Amino acid sequence: MPVPVHNTRAAAGARTPRCGEKPTEPKSAGFVFALGFAQFGLYVALLGPVMVSMALKVATLTDVATERTAALGTILGPGAIAAVVANVVFGRLSDRTTSRFGRRKPWIVGGAVAMALALLWVSQAGSVPGLLIGWVAAQLAANACFSPFIATLSDQLPEKQHAKVSAMVGIMQNVGILGATQIASALTDDMLLLFAVPAAIGVIGMLIYAAVLPDPVLEAKPGRLDFRELLRTFWVNPLRHPDFGLAWASRFCVILASFLFTTFRFNFLVDRLGLDDTAAAGAVATATLVYTIALVGAGWLAGVISDRTGKRKSMVAASALLFGIGTAMLAHTDTLTAFYLVEAIMGVAYGIYVSVDMALVLEVLPDPDDAGKDLGVFNIANALPQSAAPFLGAMLLGAGAAAGGPNYSLLLWAAGLVCLAGALVILPIKKVR
Repeated sequence: MPVPVHNTRAAAGARTPRCGEKPTEPKSAGFVFALGFAQFGLYVALLGPVMVSMALKVATLTDVATERTAALGTILGPGAIAAVVANVVFGRLSDRTTSRFGRRKPWIVGGAVAMALALLWVSQAGSVPGLLIGWVAAQLAANACFSPFIATLSDQLPEKQHAKVSAMVGIMQNVGILGATQIASALTDDMLLLFAVPAAIGVIGMLIYAAVLPDPVLEAKPGRLDFRELLRTFWVNPLRHPDFGLAWASRFCVILASFLFTTFRFNFLVDRLGLDDTAAAGAVATATLVYTIALVGAGWLAGVISDRTGKRKSMVAASALLFGIGTAMLAHTDTLTAFYLVEAIMGVAYGIYVSVDMALVLEVLPDPDDAGKDLGVFNIANALPQSAAPFLGAMLLGAGAAAGGPNYSLLLWAAGLVCLAGALVILPIKKVR
């Protein structure tokens, strides 16, 4: 592959970093704000359907509990598979993009707009196959945006800002989920606005970020991307890069544990706590608020401490363990008050985890020249559990179900044990303290 020549024109008064160059200058508060708002907007648009909106949409098609959970698995599972493929492929393509607007911007803008159009389709679909088509398209487009967007963290941030900015990104991700649940609670009866309003917020956030992003231009045409090379896009050898492999495994476990519950949280509140659909949507919104408040404080403090001390592993492992304990506690929860308390515990745990884990990942990437590709492979650990969770969760809920009702105890204990595994595999990492 030819060695690329990079554009070094200034942007916003500062030199644009070269492709593959390790940044040393801290980014401005304005840039960090735009980055955080973009993350917020994307998660408002994309995680709302996963948490609440798709369940509400499915509820307009059937009122049978088992049919609703089966339909959610049928729709969300294939969509997450599409996300796995798209995340890696579009990350690699953005590494190789020679647009005069930069490597990442065309994908960030184009993907966000296409995602919004797909979500509008979902809002108007009147059948499970129609919802499936729209959701798969939304996941493909969203990851065409998200993978290049995440690659800009490696492109733009110096090491001394890794944990603090990662904390902000993780916080805004969950504030976005909070925003999505609040919007869903307010727009329960209007399917068009339920999906269109979050989609518009996602597009606006990404447009603002693209406007301030000093995206370097790759001026030399990369070598030919044949089928064999494309397949290599999906692989980082864990034997050659064991720290990256262990970080990948930990993230996979923690995200799987999280989505085993959150995919079915709305149904848990209806089936286990006896709430109706409107009350359950409101309870999800309240729980997400409690969770996010706990996450914001814990996450920001963890990011500051991690950057000052340089410690990553112990904080990641401890937070994953605490999150697993909280998940298992939900198996014994039968009141809304207890539910909100456990959500607060899990919010503290996940806030620490997302703040420090991304900083750890940025420091174990195999090759900064292929940051989009490598982060795309890493993001399989985010997307693949979202694919597995609906199918695995539906199986666990159906196993040994009492009186025809879903087996939430089995689901939640399984999630807790998976999270424990995520805590343990982080400990052998050597490159990061």
